[in-house]
Amino acid sequence: MDIVITGSIAYDYLMRFPGRFTDHLIAEQLHQISLSFLVDEMTKHWGGVAANIAYNTALLGIRPKLMGTVGRDFPEYRRRLEAIGVDTSTVQQIDDVFTASFFCNTDSDNNQIASFYGGAMAYARDYSLADIYDGTPDLVVISPNDPQAMLNLAQECRDRHIPFVYDPSQQVPRLSGDDLAASMEGAYALIVNGYEAEVISNKTGKTLDDLRKSIELLVITKGKHGLHIYHDDKVIAVPAFPVDEIKDPTGAGDAFRGGFLRGLADGWPLELCGQVGTLSASYALEHIGTQNHSYTPAEFVTRFRTEFDDQGRLDTLLDPASV
Repeated sequence: MDIVITGSIAYDYLMRFPGRFTDHLIAEQLHQISLSFLVDEMTKHWGGVAANIAYNTALLGIRPKLMGTVGRDFPEYRRRLEAIGVDTSTVQQIDDVFTASFFCNTDSDNNQIASFYGGAMAYARDYSLADIYDGTPDLVVISPNDPQAMLNLAQECRDRHIPFVYDPSQQVPRLSGDDLAASMEGAYALIVNGYEAEVISNKTGKTLDDLRKSIELLVITKGKHGLHIYHDDKVIAVPAFPVDEIKDPTGAGDAFRGGFLRGLADGWPLELCGQVGTLSASYALEHIGTQNHSYTPAEFVTRFRTEFDDQGRLDTLLDPASV
């Protein structure tokens, strides 16, 4: 299956301040804050929702095309993604700016002061699928990105009759009810978490039943409680995969989507797609950073079979040539 994953591509800079921010805030002077915190450590991580999804899909043997806009600091990231198995030929580099970046400083109480630099992501609205790819993909994933770019891509998919998965996640608070309703129209699938589903319902006025009737495949993740898959008037409940130790929840949802897409690409039963997604998410949960986990296909299959029965279907991960 030819999959194009669109959305944000970013660097995450995570810092740790050994003290407490509140010890340095003076109530009477909050109207003129001027502070600089000397941090003990800083780590740089690969990130961005679309890049995270593509990374996890590639770990499971699919070579997705990644579509997004990046800055002049992207070459190292491009080489890494290509080495993993992601096709970055559809990534557009804007040399006048830097790649989107997230800067987060955390204190000893786990309070955070953060900034997000959109950078090259703002240019995503200027590119269509037709601009960057001559062919017609089998499936497009529309994940968080420049809001106008998300609207444009959904409309292009409808105009060109390309099936698409709508995954607004982090942009749900930003998008209006009208924008959400317009983007979901004609989608093959909608993947959100439980809270996002409630916000979408409140903003659009659509109930869960309305969403189920209008979208062929609805997936609502529920963290440690697993997920529900709604399809053909059926509800498939999938439990979360057991985790050894949760070190960082960031990126687990993206990892789930990567695993779920791998199942869709092979036409596996939806329950199996969900199960593969939950195991994929567990690897992300057990590591700090969204792309610092890895495994071989054999390791993945062996661990999967400690909890679920795939009836031999995951053998295709061990021998892709047999598909």
